[in-house]
Amino acid sequence: MRPFRFGAVLREAESGRAWADKARRLEESGFGLLLVPDHLAGDRLAPIPALTAAACATERLRVGTLVLANDFRHPAVLAKEAATLDLLSGGRLEVGLGTGWMAADYAGAGLPLDPPGVRVERLAEAIAVLKGLWADGPCHFTGRHYRIDGLDQRPRPVQRPHPPLIVGGGGPRVLRLAAEQADHVNLTMRVRPDGTGPDPGDGGAEAFLARLRRVRAAAGDRYDRLELGTSVLQVGERKAEEPWSAARSAALDGTPQVLLGTRHDIADTLRHWRDEHDVSCFVIHHERDLAAFTPVAEELAGR
Repeated sequence: MRPFRFGAVLREAESGRAWADKARRLEESGFGLLLVPDHLAGDRLAPIPALTAAACATERLRVGTLVLANDFRHPAVLAKEAATLDLLSGGRLEVGLGTGWMAADYAGAGLPLDPPGVRVERLAEAIAVLKGLWADGPCHFTGRHYRIDGLDQRPRPVQRPHPPLIVGGGGPRVLRLAAEQADHVNLTMRVRPDGTGPDPGDGGAEAFLARLRRVRAAAGDRYDRLELGTSVLQVGERKAEEPWSAARSAALDGTPQVLLGTRHDIADTLRHWRDEHDVSCFVIHHERDLAAFTPVAEELAGR
């Protein structure tokens, strides 16, 4: 049984000092992981410089991405940046990867949004390239989307054989890839193929449990080495106004992505999902919920 681990997604700050203060407050309040998303549209900090600043402002806090859009950067570039950040942070980096999905990002940047199967195939190749470049010696890889001809990068990551790899998603192909290749699987709802948002038809407790079963079956002998986690989108009480649709809100009821009730209710819910279903890492998706969730994190972190 894995100990509980808690993270939070942070997106913005008005200055470097304010960002550093956020990171230090997180480190002091039961959270072990600061995560930054990766979208081109909207008011968000870029992940790599933001994580570097957060790592420099803290001593124990781990930093990571939830998740990098694979289509936005070549894996050889990412391998170099990630190894450098792992070195500069003293081995505190976690690399979260996804296919990329949000149509607004692609349309605004003039990038083609390929069908989901193509994006998953490209992500699988990117993971192979990353692991090859983080290993010892030159990397050779030939695939449909990438080719690496004897590239030998320095520095190597501090964490060996590589920083923990998080793969997030909800579709069957992504979950199978995560189960086979990742160290951590972040379970979400399936996204619509056109990139307009999560599919409300993929919600509810049974759909969440089905994703867990799919991961277990695909992982095989490596299942016990996997950390399973999810993003928590609502904590404590229903909010009067939500930045996400009422349909999505209802679709998440009964899953660990919605944690309603008192502090003790929430702690009991988390114990249930960890003890009965092996979900041990919970990431607060909205900063507005940090105050409500911090007492729970302080009670359960590491236990």
